[in-house]
Amino acid sequence: MSPRPEEEAMRRGVVNRIESVIKNLWPTATVEIFGSFSTGLYLPTSDIDLVVFGTWDHPPLLELEQALSKQNISGPYPIKVLDKASVPIIKLTDQQTEVKVDISFNVETAVKAAQFIKSYLKKYTVLPPLIFVLKQFLLQRDLNEVFTGGISSYSLILMAISFLQLHPRIDTRRTNINLGILLIEFFQLYGRDFNYMKTGIRVKNEGAYMSKEEMTRFMMSGNRPSMLCIEDPVQPGNDVGRSSYGILQVKQVFDFAFMVLNHSVSPLARAYPNKDTSNSALGRIIKVCPDVLAYRNWTIKKWGGKQSPKLDHYGNFVSKNIHPVCKEDGESSFYQRCASSHTSLSARQQWQSRPQSPSPNSPPSTRTAKPRLPNEIQLSRFHRHT
Repeated sequence: MSPRPEEEAMRRGVVNRIESVIKNLWPTATVEIFGSFSTGLYLPTSDIDLVVFGTWDHPPLLELEQALSKQNISGPYPIKVLDKASVPIIKLTDQQTEVKVDISFNVETAVKAAQFIKSYLKKYTVLPPLIFVLKQFLLQRDLNEVFTGGISSYSLILMAISFLQLHPRIDTRRTNINLGILLIEFFQLYGRDFNYMKTGIRVKNEGAYMSKEEMTRFMMSGNRPSMLCIEDPVQPGNDVGRSSYGILQVKQVFDFAFMVLNHSVSPLARAYPNKDTSNSALGRIIKVCPDVLAYRNWTIKKWGGKQSPKLDHYGNFVSKNIHPVCKEDGESSFYQRCASSHTSLSARQQWQSRPQSPSPNSPPSTRTAKPRLPNEIQLSRFHRHT
């Protein structure tokens, strides 16, 4: 599920349209991208996060909302102004692409957080593919949003960075590391071993686990560590995980994933293999909904060249001539390496053993007379902020 060039081009177009409206209103204003689109760690249905910098005393939310409506940026979709939120924002859906956009004003920490994450993407080459799988895993369980009790994208990335920093067995900066082992041991750490009651996570200064009593000394006055206590590396005193009230449910699904993957690569599983070969080991915990695949195919058709490939029902690209954005780990190669952890059956054999014919629920072929447009694909319950 890593980003494709066509998906980036589509999102750049969304940003350009909104930036044009903002520049017409305030020529000296600056528009910056933060969040998952800035770091490249976005899923096909992820939001775009924008921040506008200017010299206002108060965020001009209503003025921008009126300008966006006048330019018909959202079309039939409503534009929401959340002026009572802790960070006031405008939420909208681009009518041409159905991409959701959040716009805030003068939030410097958001840009700093994106820069911080980018520095660790350079340090740990295994971080992007690990995050893509974890995001998809949480997305399909509705646990990737704090308002549903899940964990935010920022929290998840900090948890992954901490895991890589403190991993006891492997040099996680190597490019040839077995990603399947890392994924299983991530699930083991946060699904079984980590003590959420007593321990907090610190990422800065090479990372550390800290007692919550000690972390209290560094927090804002009157605040106490939450169940998922993660120190914000760019805003001292801020507990990134404080809104994740359903962290114990996240812990449970991580534990479930560990059991499934660990069993799939155990000696017992090799001795008594499952007759159902339709799923790889990773396919037992990760699914990609057909509507999302249809949306990706529509994106490729509209924003890609004539030779852009079609997605199969596994979420991978049919053409071998199109290379993934992450050269070392495309979708299929990462899934292969995860599925082959600790097992004598090679990743290539496992990958080739899966059925090649599309499932009945696959999106229609790109050869059909009328391509499916975004408004014909019901994506509302698959859009999640990441």
